[in-house]
Amino acid sequence: MSRKFSIRPALVLRGRQFKGLRGFSGKPFHPPLTDFPLAAYVFAAVFDVISRVAGDDSAIGREFFVSATHVIIAGAAVSLFTAATGFWDWLRSTEPGTQARRTANWHMAVMITVTLVVLVDIVIRVAQWSDHVATTPVVMALTVVVGALVGFGALYGGSLVYEHGFNVETAGDSPGWHRSETDVLPGEDRERVPT
Repeated sequence: MSRKFSIRPALVLRGRQFKGLRGFSGKPFHPPLTDFPLAAYVFAAVFDVISRVAGDDSAIGREFFVSATHVIIAGAAVSLFTAATGFWDWLRSTEPGTQARRTANWHMAVMITVTLVVLVDIVIRVAQWSDHVATTPVVMALTVVVGALVGFGALYGGSLVYEHGFNVETAGDSPGWHRSETDVLPGEDRERVPT
């Protein structure tokens, strides 16, 4: 009976080369870290729009402002690690003068802009915290810009991976398309693995 699931190889770090802030060969740190800030910033924008529509006289308006504030701060906290790993990828992996480097430069510029707008957004939110009102038009505009820009920046990050193959590497032999009933683990001698 053929197996239907391959679970262990994705979880094994033994046999993978450690590359510092870049992660492990076949398991980079930056891509999975991008998911949380991206989702947080989009949710914060949605929450702020709901808050603004509900208005200052509504408990829902205040609750969605508070939720958006918590979500955007959490996204900003995770984005610190995301930015550090992305910068290290850029520094160690891109060659100057290549299209991949130029695309990575644009991706980084957009994401730095996102971070700066998020910081301004958070400062204004904290200043308005005790007013007990819904999201103000200025904060909503900033958050909507952040939500749009982070999606735009992610488009370029995805282009780096899926179009340029940037930082796409395996842990060694990639057995994904080999016909075999036995999983090949990173660092394992393929000669010993039955096919």
